[in-house]
Amino acid sequence: MTLYLYIASLFAGIFLANAVPHFVQGVSGNKFPSPFAKPPGKGLSSPTINVAWALFNILIGYVLFQLGQVNSANPLSLVVFFIGVAAISIISSINFQKKEKE
Repeated sequence: MTLYLYIASLFAGIFLANAVPHFVQGVSGNKFPSPFAKPPGKGLSSPTINVAWALFNILIGYVLFQLGQVNSANPLSLVVFFIGVAAISIISSINFQKKEKE
């Protein structure tokens, strides 16, 4: 596989994992930080904005997942995909714990 396929796999993991908190908070009716809040990523956006942002992340993540050819026939693509999931999950857990304190 070429390098761009692994990069697509990495970003597929990032986008798909990023969709989870926005979708869950949005469908639960909770405000949650998003890039569209003021200030971006720190203020709280409406539940509807968060659902829309999650659906956009799912769409982009799916396209990148397909482009990156992530599957069990190529275990390295799965590893890179899960590195993306882990990276954004850890970063998000650190950043989002601050939302209650501000």
